[in-house]
Amino acid sequence: MNLPSLFPVVGIDVSKASLAVCYQRDQQVQYLEVSNTKAGFQQLVKACGSDCLFIMEATGSYYLTLAYYLHEQKGQVAVLNPLVIKRFIQMHLGKGKSDRKDAQWLLRYGQQQAVKLWQPDETVLVECRQLEQVSEQLLKQKTMVTNSLEALQQQPVVSKLALKRLQQTCQQLAQQLRDIETELLRLLEQRYAHEMSLLCSIPGIGRKTAGLLLLFAGGFARLDNYRQLIAKAGLSPREHSSGTSVRGKVRITKMGGALIRGKLFMCSFAAKKRNTACQALYERLVGKGKNGKVALIAVCNKLLKQAFAIVKSGVPYQADFTSKLVPNP
Repeated sequence: MNLPSLFPVVGIDVSKASLAVCYQRDQQVQYLEVSNTKAGFQQLVKACGSDCLFIMEATGSYYLTLAYYLHEQKGQVAVLNPLVIKRFIQMHLGKGKSDRKDAQWLLRYGQQQAVKLWQPDETVLVECRQLEQVSEQLLKQKTMVTNSLEALQQQPVVSKLALKRLQQTCQQLAQQLRDIETELLRLLEQRYAHEMSLLCSIPGIGRKTAGLLLLFAGGFARLDNYRQLIAKAGLSPREHSSGTSVRGKVRITKMGGALIRGKLFMCSFAAKKRNTACQALYERLVGKGKNGKVALIAVCNKLLKQAFAIVKSGVPYQADFTSKLVPNP
C-alpha cells in the first residue's frame, strides 16, 4: 500500500556501524546518531517513538536488522531504492553529502511523497535468497579455479601437487553447488508446489528457471501486473531520443535481476521453437529485420507475461492462451 505522510516521519541514513537519524519535534529538526545494533535501535525508538514512518534506503544488508526490529515494534517502515533518493536530491538541487544531510533528505522525501510500506519476506524466501547468493559465489569461485586449472595444464612444466589440489577444489565446489541447488529447489517446490507446476507447463521454462522466477518474484504475491515483473527484471525498453537530432538505440534498462535475465535468455532459445506465442513473436520480429538478440529479448518479455498470467489465473499453459485470463490494469 502507499501511505501519505500521516505519521511523524523519521529519516534514517544507514551505514555498517551507525545510523544517522533525522526527525522533527515541535517544528524543529532534530538529529541523532546511534550504533547499528539492537541497543542503538532501542535508543532510536526511545527518542522518536514507534508510531512513526521510518524511511531508509536499501543499503546492502545493513538495513535489514533495523527494518525487522522497527516492524516488530509496530512501526511503519519504507525501504527506498537509493536511486529514487538520488533523483529527489538532484531535483531539489541539493549539494554536498554527509550522513546527516542524507537523513534529512530521507525525512523530506517521506514528508512530501507517498511511499510503499515495507513488509518482511517469509522465512523460507529469506533462506532461499541466501542459498541463491551462496550459489552465485560458489559458481564464481568454480569458474576461477577452472580457469586456473586450464592455465596450469597449458604450461610446459606442471606440478603434480598443484594440479591435484586444483582438481580437488573444482570437484568440491561442484559438489557444493549441486547440494545447494538441490536444497534450494526442494524448499521452493515445498512452498510453491502448485505455482512450480504451472510455470513448468510453459514450453521453454524448466524446473530450475521456474524456481528462480518464483524466488525472484516472491511468489508473485506483491505484483499487480506483468509490467512490474518486467521492470523488476530489468527488461523494460529504454528509449533515448530527443527532437530530430538525437536518435539513440532502444535498449533494456538492465536494472536489477541480472541472474533471472540470464536464465530467461537461455530459455528463450527453446521457447522460440516450442512455445507457440514466442515462436510467432520471434518470427515476426526477425521478419521485420530486427536483430536476433533483440527478438530473443522480446521472447524473454513474452515468457514473463505468460508466467504472470498463468500463476495469477491458475490455468496451465495452453497453445491458444490469451492475456484475457488476467485483465491488465
